[in-house]
Amino acid sequence: MTLSQRIVTIALCALATVITRFLPFLVFSPQKPTPRYVQYLGKALPAAIFGMLVVYCLKNVSLLSGSHGLPEALAIAVTAGLHLWKRQMLLSIAGGTAAYMLLVQLVF
Repeated sequence: MTLSQRIVTIALCALATVITRFLPFLVFSPQKPTPRYVQYLGKALPAAIFGMLVVYCLKNVSLLSGSHGLPEALAIAVTAGLHLWKRQMLLSIAGGTAAYMLLVQLVF
């Protein structure tokens, strides 16, 4: 990739990021209430995306070979425990990821 191609790629990525961040403020005015379906999506999508992430992470786990999915199960337990304790999604995801990496690298 040439230098000009890299600059164009970075500029387009930055533009797409800025547009997606500012578009809701342009579409929904502060004088009108936010539509109910947008409020529903704001409540439903985070849990749905988290569920999709769990399914994606577990799609290649084999219960019949290797560590039998034990590191994954323990990391899920750590993630769930952290989330029930602190109720902070970033902490839960980071803690579960760290637990999984430590288990895979040092234990299994």
